[in-house]
Amino acid sequence: MATTKLKGNEVKLAGNEVNVGDKAPEVTVVNSDGLADKKVGGAQDKVQLLVVVPSLDTPVCAAETRKFNEKAAQIEGVDTTVISMDLPFAAGRFCSAEGIENLTVASDFRNKDFANAYGVLIAEGPLAGVTARAIFVIDRDGTVVYKQLVPEITEEPEYEEALEAAKAAASK
Repeated sequence: MATTKLKGNEVKLAGNEVNVGDKAPEVTVVNSDGLADKKVGGAQDKVQLLVVVPSLDTPVCAAETRKFNEKAAQIEGVDTTVISMDLPFAAGRFCSAEGIENLTVASDFRNKDFANAYGVLIAEGPLAGVTARAIFVIDRDGTVVYKQLVPEITEEPEYEEALEAAKAAASK
């Protein structure tokens, strides 16, 4: 079982662990408008950059979303989706307030299908039931070509590493 840390304390993750080289499970999440579904994973006509955060209502997750909104938009052929357990309406308010327009913000609140399919569901501790901080890059064929499970939930990811992996996948 995979683990991460929350303020230095190890927490277990639930679900099926997905790694580089695996086929990315196709899962449906809810767009921040609360009305439309979006399929992520699987083979698509574009590279997918999936940015997984615990909640947009935290300073680290908000900063991460703003950074990817700015940087990922500069990569041609990459579809970026930020996924959390936030309710779609809260995510929509966040996007409006922060000017998030270059990526999709989506929720996995209904059935936690994404979190379970990708092995990023926090299984214990004070954040049990939300997603860990992780990034997946999926190529056009639906294969995971990059994974970053951030070792400490309260810290930001390695942005440049993830963006370079997305650029590399998009250039193929």
